Amino acid sequence: MTSADGTPVRVGVFGLLGSGNLGNDGSLEAVLGYLRADHPEAVVDALCGGPEAVTARFGIPATRMHWNRAEYRTASRAGAIAAKGLGKLVDVFRTAAWVRRHDVVIVPGMGVLEATLPLRPWGFPYSLFLLCASGRLLGTRVALVSVGAAEIRNRPTRALVRWSGRLAAYRSYRDAQSRDAMRAMGVDTARDEVYPDLAFALPTPPASVPSGPPGPVCVGVMDFHGGNDDRARAEEIYRRYLDGTIRFVRTLVEEGRPVRLLTGDQCDASVVAAILDAVDSPLVTAAEPASLADLMKEMVAADTVVAVRYHNLICALKTGTPVLALSYAAKSDALMDRMGLGAYCHPAREVDADRLLEQFRALEKRSAELRQTLAERNLAAARQLEDQFTSLTAAVFPATAHTHAHARQESP
Repeated sequence: MTSADGTPVRVGVFGLLGSGNLGNDGSLEAVLGYLRADHPEAVVDALCGGPEAVTARFGIPATRMHWNRAEYRTASRAGAIAAKGLGKLVDVFRTAAWVRRHDVVIVPGMGVLEATLPLRPWGFPYSLFLLCASGRLLGTRVALVSVGAAEIRNRPTRALVRWSGRLAAYRSYRDAQSRDAMRAMGVDTARDEVYPDLAFALPTPPASVPSGPPGPVCVGVMDFHGGNDDRARAEEIYRRYLDGTIRFVRTLVEEGRPVRLLTGDQCDASVVAAILDAVDSPLVTAAEPASLADLMKEMVAADTVVAVRYHNLICALKTGTPVLALSYAAKSDALMDRMGLGAYCHPAREVDADRLLEQFRALEKRSAELRQTLAERNLAAARQLEDQFTSLTAAVFPATAHTHAHARQESP
């Protein structure tokens, strides 16, 4: 794809990519798949958290998002605090210089407009604001594609998120609650659409229907301490979540069920270690997934999944495996409801092992029926994401919009 003057269109991707979060990288993979299929001549690079990992895995040039390499470490000494302050100033110019080199910048999915996990305003919200402001000032179209949002109480974070949304040239959301949250925070969402999460556009391994005795259960875990509003009781939330999960796993093992522990971020490894230490059984094993594809391979072989992280839920749903959500935010409830499993959510902040087991057994009794429901909902999600990519092309690649839309209509 080329611009009006015949030069290749320059596309940037932006976010906390390559930093160990499998869901974020899965969203990037989906957008790169769209670009390579529909706009193969586009020149693509990234401004991200882990540039080395992004380049190694996806084969695109990548630049570090922050000048200060210690950006995400807690600064207590005067020198470290000064370096952070200087980094914020330097990043204004670095971000603008990067944005200027592009025709389009895409923020691929992720919960970039929410604070459902602990978040400081001068961290990612500030970086996103710099991106969107630079795009508006320099004439580069910034697209927030199938992103997550939640209404934010902290005033500085709320202001940065609101202005990021206002300054973006294109916005779409992964659920209606996200669009409602942005409207509540003062963004005009009249022209914004809702589509499924980008991870639903990724390839799915072949499904296997369980047969014979009860088989393996995948348990997705998370280093969970609540969100921004839970800082005062973060340790209590973590302990209750961990204790409830350990009790749940121990009961499954006592019933002879193999349990496979799954992570979604590098920081979840400590939770896996705690569970393995507490439940000393050969029936409990841990996977080391490096991508959403790895997660889906684990889940397609399972009878049932119990998971916390949002993209672990998506992987289970996408493979058609019945899943019970330990829900920590409205986005999880909305996702489960959209896919026909709204009755199978359990609060991650208040894990009750007995109630969790009761819900788990009810889920397994309806397994065959729910697998059929998920197959139908997945087909609908795939069609909706085709519409999303058509819409994105029309909005940010106007020179090729007609050709692209026609090509999609002609395809079988």
